[in-house]
Amino acid sequence: MPWWGWIVLGAVLLASEMAVTTQFYLVLLGVAALVMGLLGMAGLEGPIWMQWIQFGALSVFFFVAFRRRVWRRVMERQDKLEENLIDEVAVTEESIPPGGTGRAQLRGSFWTVRNQGDTPLDAGARARVKRVEGLLLHVERET
Repeated sequence: MPWWGWIVLGAVLLASEMAVTTQFYLVLLGVAALVMGLLGMAGLEGPIWMQWIQFGALSVFFFVAFRRRVWRRVMERQDKLEENLIDEVAVTEESIPPGGTGRAQLRGSFWTVRNQGDTPLDAGARARVKRVEGLLLHVERET
């Protein structure tokens, strides 16, 4: 494969990570493809079968060497986010029945929220964050 093909593949994999998943699998594959492109630019490319073997070896290396570290750092930041959002007040954008999900605004951003209370939340209602699950906020009507 030409060097620019590896660069394009790397860019597609990096973009796909943002669109599909946030588990840092496609990012590491994308970085391996970009490295293959750089090797090709330097004139260090071999036959296509050797390039795919090198790509596989680089991918395994990046998974073993970096994935756990990157994932741990991201999860530490998410834990801090959870601590900071609990007991904050969000304003609902739509009516949300008990157990239902909808949108709410908190700190100038829109979030997906789940009404874990027993009463419905009307549009514009103030709801207190009780729990954070990833990017889903569990809220109850503010008393």
